[in-house]
Amino acid sequence: MIEDDLRTAFARCEELTPAVGPVRLAIDRAVVRRRRRRLRLRLAGTALAVVAAALAGFTAIAPRPPETANQLGAPATPPPSGALNVLLLGLDQAGGGRRADSVLLVHVPADRSRLYLVSLPRDLLVPLSGRGTEKLNASFTAGAGPAGTDLAAGYQSTRQVVAQLTGLRIDAGAVLTYRATRELTDAVGRVPVCLPAAVRSVHTGRRFPAGCQQLDGTAAVDLLRQRYGLRDGGLDRDRNAGRYAAGLLTRIREEGVLTNPVLLNRLVSQAGSGLVTDTGETSLLTLLSVAGKAATVDPVVVGLPVRYTEKEPFGFRLDPALAPGFLDALRGDRLGEWTAAYPKQVTALR
Repeated sequence: MIEDDLRTAFARCEELTPAVGPVRLAIDRAVVRRRRRRLRLRLAGTALAVVAAALAGFTAIAPRPPETANQLGAPATPPPSGALNVLLLGLDQAGGGRRADSVLLVHVPADRSRLYLVSLPRDLLVPLSGRGTEKLNASFTAGAGPAGTDLAAGYQSTRQVVAQLTGLRIDAGAVLTYRATRELTDAVGRVPVCLPAAVRSVHTGRRFPAGCQQLDGTAAVDLLRQRYGLRDGGLDRDRNAGRYAAGLLTRIREEGVLTNPVLLNRLVSQAGSGLVTDTGETSLLTLLSVAGKAATVDPVVVGLPVRYTEKEPFGFRLDPALAPGFLDALRGDRLGEWTAAYPKQVTALR
């Protein structure tokens, strides 16, 4: 009796029950959209990591509290019409006393024609608030604290010094380490680097011959660390970092990394989830788009014109003959004209 009553009740309600097919289809579509959105966020983060690494040959780490998902998920801001300046700091050691061993200013001109990689010597003598005249790399230490753990403060400290030195507005930046350079280099299938003279590693004894060669991850990290034994010391190391960056950009273009889902997924796992950059008022997606347009041709690698001083405090000072014109061209977005007029100041890539 009870069974008959239940069957009758279900029969009366059956015609009011929505069809299962459309409901399942709607659920499936929602799942697919959610998966695609997550994938887009992951790929966007990886693409930015690749661009950042391509600019300096290092791996980006967070200069401020993790907000990666929010930044990547936010809609792209309107593309800026003027030039952009991105400050990248390379750290070679961990723990207390951390210094920015590499200071690279990436200038993206308003016409997006190419990238200009401007290396600032770590031993450049600059005024530090409350500390007198010190080397540029000490500005990171002053901000990061005795333990060297406050990367955001270290970045901001160096950013202020560079902005004051150059008279530029710094639009974005990142703190960088060597940690994943090896994996990134291997992921793109070695990086071509052309050296004007042989380099012998003081760390491993490896010899890098003069001429063009393909570097795997281990070799790339080894080369990027070298400054002892080079004719111009740290200046030559900066030039080699620029050569590596140009080679990495070449590999990225050849492999179509930004449009290759398989390689992007591979890089996602190697870049990790800690990617955060200081993009200021520009969204990650917009910054990536702008940098991508300018990176379609070989970058111009140039060093800030300096001269070494033989008296205390020892270090580099701005070249009184060339630096004023260079900084004026940088501020006026005329680096193309300046580098054409002073070709000897440009680092040869081949």
